[in-house]
This record gives sequence, C-alpha cells and structure tokens, in this order.
Amino acid sequence: MILVLLLLLLLPAPALAQLAPEQVLNIRQISELNMSSDGKRVAFTVTEPVKGIDRNRDIWMLDAATRKVRQLTFSPKSESQPRWNPRKNELAFLSNRDGAAQIYVLPMEGGEASALTQGKSGIQSFDWSPDGTQIAYLAPDPKVSEEDQKEKDRDDARVVDRDESFARLWVMDVESNKTHPLTAGNWRISEMKWFPSGDKLLIVATDHPESDKDTERIFSIPAAGGQMTQIAAPAGPFGQASISRDGKFLTFLAARVDGPSPHDLYLQTLDGGPARNITGNNLDRPIGAYAWLADGSILGLVQTGFKTGFYRIARDGSAREAPLPDQAGNPGSFVAADSGAIAFVAQSTTKIAELWFYDGKNPAERVSHFNESWDKIPLIEPEFLHYKSFDGTEIEGELLTPMGSQGKRLPLITLIHGGPTGRWGDSFESWGQLLVSRGYAVFYPNVRGSTGYGWKFVEANRADWGGADFKDVMAGVDFLIRRGTADPDHLGIGGWSYGGYMAMWAVTQTNRFKASVAGAGLSDLASEYGTEAGPSYDEWFYGVPYEKPEGFIKSSPITYIQNAHTPTLILQGEADTTDPIGQSQQFYRGLKRYGVKSDLALYPREGHGFREEKHVLDMYRRILAWYDQYVKP
Repeated sequence: MILVLLLLLLLPAPALAQLAPEQVLNIRQISELNMSSDGKRVAFTVTEPVKGIDRNRDIWMLDAATRKVRQLTFSPKSESQPRWNPRKNELAFLSNRDGAAQIYVLPMEGGEASALTQGKSGIQSFDWSPDGTQIAYLAPDPKVSEEDQKEKDRDDARVVDRDESFARLWVMDVESNKTHPLTAGNWRISEMKWFPSGDKLLIVATDHPESDKDTERIFSIPAAGGQMTQIAAPAGPFGQASISRDGKFLTFLAARVDGPSPHDLYLQTLDGGPARNITGNNLDRPIGAYAWLADGSILGLVQTGFKTGFYRIARDGSAREAPLPDQAGNPGSFVAADSGAIAFVAQSTTKIAELWFYDGKNPAERVSHFNESWDKIPLIEPEFLHYKSFDGTEIEGELLTPMGSQGKRLPLITLIHGGPTGRWGDSFESWGQLLVSRGYAVFYPNVRGSTGYGWKFVEANRADWGGADFKDVMAGVDFLIRRGTADPDHLGIGGWSYGGYMAMWAVTQTNRFKASVAGAGLSDLASEYGTEAGPSYDEWFYGVPYEKPEGFIKSSPITYIQNAHTPTLILQGEADTTDPIGQSQQFYRGLKRYGVKSDLALYPREGHGFREEKHVLDMYRRILAWYDQYVKP
C-alpha cells in the first residue's frame, strides 16, 4: 500500500482540461447602459451567444435599491438602445420584432410594449427630449414604390458617392405622433443628442460624406426646424460630443493634433472661444468614455497600460483617481447618477464581463451573473511584465503560461493587437486562453503605437510600421527566451487587422517563427489605401500613395515576399471593407509563388470581425491546428 502511494505521488499532476472553441462562444455581452433620471433603475442590453447566424438581444433592468436584475423583453427578435423617459415611468427601445427596427415604449406599471413609430425604414438611433414630450431619431427616407420595384427586379446598379442615401434627423411629438425632418438627405450624421434646454439638438455631421478625409463637424439645430449652426470643427477624428448639464460647455474626445484617433478630452464654452485640451497635460492617457456629473465635474474612464479606471476631471483639467476595489476588475461602459452612484460593466483576463453597482459609499457590488458558468472554468492568471526594447524604450506585456510549467521552456505564441492605435487590455482574450490550455505560453506586447502610455508613445510608429514596433515584438521574444520561458526553436506569431499585418510582416523579415496566423491583415499599404473604407487613418501615418509612395512600399509585407519561408495561415472575411479581401489574396498569391506552405481561408458574408457561429468555430479550430502542426515540439 505504501509503495502504491509513493508511486502515485511520483506521477505528474493532471493537466487542466483543454478549453474548447465552443466554450469561448458561450459568453453573454452586456452593453448600452441607461440610467433613469432619478437614479433608481438602470436598463441595459444583454446579447446572447451566437446561434447560427444570429445573436439575440434583450432588455434587462437593474433595481438600484435591491441590486436585483430582471429581464424586460422576451422577443425572439432583437431589442436594443433602452432609453428611460425623463418624465414618465416608461422605457423606450428599438426592436425589429415586426420588421425594420422601430421605437417601442414599455410602461413600467405593467402591460405590453407598443410601437411608437411605424414604417419600412429602420430607425438607427433615438433620444428623448429632456421633458419627455418629443423623440429625436435617425432614419433614412422611406423608399418610394419605384425604388422597391427596382430592388425586387435586382435593377440595383448605383454610382458611388452619388447614389448614396443617409439617415436624416427627425423629431416626433409623442402625443400627436407628428414628425418633421430637421436635416437634408445629403448629410451623414454620426451622433445626436438634445441640449439640456430642450429647444435644440447637438449633432455631429458632414455634408461631404464622399470625402476620404475627416470632414465631420459639430452643429446645433433648432428642434422646431431651421438653420444648422456650426459649433466646432476639430482637425482630426473625434467623437462622443456632449453638452454640460448647465448648457454652457461642449466637450468631445479628439486626437492631440490631427489624428490618428481620439485620445484627449476637449472643452469649449458655447458662448464663444476655442476648444481646450483639458487632459493632455495632466493625464496624458486616452479617455475611453466620460459623463458629466451633477456637480459640474466629469467622470472619465481612463486607459493606463493594460488597465482601465475612473478619474474625476474638473473643467480646468485637474484630475484625481476614483479607485474601485480590485475584485471589480477593469470597468468598461458605465452610467452615473446625480447621487454619485455608478453602474458599470467590468472584466479582467480571468473574469468574464458582469454588471457592477457602486453607490459611492459601500464597496462596489457585482449584481449580475450572466456568465456565471465561467466561474467554474479555470482560466490562466496573467503576469504583467516590462522589458527594454532595442533603443531602451520600456515596453509592457502580458504573459500567460500553463499551470505547473514553472522552470520549463515552452512553445511561445506572440499575439499582436489591432490598430496600431489599439492595445491589449486586462480582459478575457479567446485565442490566448485556448492556446495556453494546450500547453503554449502566450505573449501580448503593447508595442510602440499602442494606446494607454501617453501621446508620444502613440506617435512613435508614425510612418514606421514594421520598424521599431516590430523590433519591440522581437525584443520581447528575446526577453522571454533569456529568462527561460520561451523555447527559441518553437515560436509562433499571430494577430488580427494590424496584428494580421504584423504576422505577415514577420514572415518576410525573419525565419525565427515556425508558424504565422494572419487575420484580416494588410499586405500592400498602397492598395489598402485605395480600397478600404475610411483611408484617412492610414493617411495620418503615411500621407497618400499618389504623392509619397516610398513609405507605403517600404512598410508593405508584399515588398519582401521573396524572403518568406514560414508556414502562414491567412483568415479573411469576404465582406471586409476595413481590410479588404484583396490584401489577403495578394499575400497568399505571393506565398504560393515562392513555395511557402500557406492556406487562405475565406468566410462568406463576414466583415472585419466574424459573426456567424460556424465561421467562428472553424476559425478557432484552424488556428489551433496550424500552431499544433508547426510550432509544438
């Protein structure tokens, strides 16, 4: 008996069960939080895991006093954008239960939701007026019978930029059900909301939607109809325009200069004067979202490295952290009440997103259990590390290693985030958890160009994709080899979008990786500029290829395709307009020409991110099989 026990003790510990692709699809998403004006209730949307080609969405509600959540809508179709009436005990939302999305109103005293609007044109977004008597919404003009017939006959040729139609801004009087338009059909409107006074609306719009540049501006327009008045014209990309509660200040998130993406919070008085960057000096970290509070200050959600947290920001730019308990994880979308209470969605690498509530006095409390099945699934805690790159720049990374692997060299997969003005955050990431459960170490470097480390770090790879940022990647790999974590003979790389670009770039620059997985990558930056939607982002980095082709050529993986020898899996949605299909086809053709082992998997109907169940499962299985074939010892 003693001998048997000794033998059992000498056996290796059982490995954790491998995480299955089907499991990582089983996540419910929480979004679109909206708090009632009295702060007593929070409505929000819960998106179910994908089934077939659909993800059903329903409206739920949190009672702030009892901390209880309950489901409000049960339609087999989808509901979204819950909005409390500021003056009545009712909730409006969008639903496609009877065709195109329309506004429905649900009385909270009891009863069924009824349609407030009707028509063939789907409503894109809406907002209650401050007194609850009107609703503003965005919707295209209804199609005339001739257009309907042409669509049925497939007589649907169109002229680009000239035959485009955009949603108009409409205002409805709720009692009379009378509606009138405020804008013409040649304006593209991306944001709209009411002024606190209720007599006009704030809109972000452009009358040059055909332009390849950032031409949106901020306007006010009378709710009764009339001329638009320009309030601000930020130089580069911006968003989340808002008016202070006293109606005196405009705020928005914008780039530091003219691009490439919003980073800082700007404030402008509405009685005249330029916009001021109020967070660039004091915080110098990207603001992900913000809300005006009753005391005139601003609650901002700030990215700092892999973490996110709340800061209270004054109009003069002074800021102080408003910390939450560590167990709450990293907050994401949120809403705030006049009392100081906030409801927010939070997650971490090992905690799937749930809804939390903080009353401003007691510890933050998790109030939902939508993903509680994940509480019993062992996920790998990350190690956050710092290392020096080739020029001494400090780079932060996240590392996942299998349980019980201390002291062992492991096959290493390095994953690159999208962007490049993106980042890896402390949140659940499916590729990594699938791989680490199969014995890989997984490395997430936030290389230069990433957000969360200040504006200068964002600018650091301008006109230098594949240069210092790629050296940051390789410095991280070398760091993990030196410390004994990574096996230098079993390295892989992968990523999506800019991460896909870097996976393509890597195989043309080095043979150190045994396999590469490039999802929706960029192989030829000049043709990417000429075929993608929204090329102004790339223009900030390189200009335009008609005038400065040398930068596009220098940083394109296809330029160096003859150097490639690494087995490469390419994944591409056929309907992707962000990084169009030609980018993957061109790289695959080049790999074939030089006899490099490669597969190109195309997914019909999919855009830049995959949505259909069978496609997502197929993608995960291909990724795992590719690394298992070429990287594993």
